[in-house]
Amino acid sequence: MTDVVQVLSATPTREDAIALARSAVEARLAAGAQVLGPVTSAFWHNGEFGTGEEWQLALQTSLDRYTELEKHLIERHPWANPQIIAIPVVAAPASYLEWARTSTAG
Repeated sequence: MTDVVQVLSATPTREDAIALARSAVEARLAAGAQVLGPVTSAFWHNGEFGTGEEWQLALQTSLDRYTELEKHLIERHPWANPQIIAIPVVAAPASYLEWARTSTAG
């Protein structure tokens, strides 16, 4: 396993996802970000089943910067309880891992 993680979140609009991506990368909390969508989600919310259209946000960062990135996303996210999860990057080219570490060096 490496010290790089992929962080996933979702937003209600494309504009929200782009704003979060830009602010995180500009602050060097993420090396890069992709906005995907729209995607269809199925979920439980306030005890009720629902479906909806969302925009997925994928960010790449070092494990050292995850806590700051999480805080940044929570403070700026339009939802009160957003999905923010980190998935370990188990393997990747050394040059990619170095890019992620260097780009997020605080």
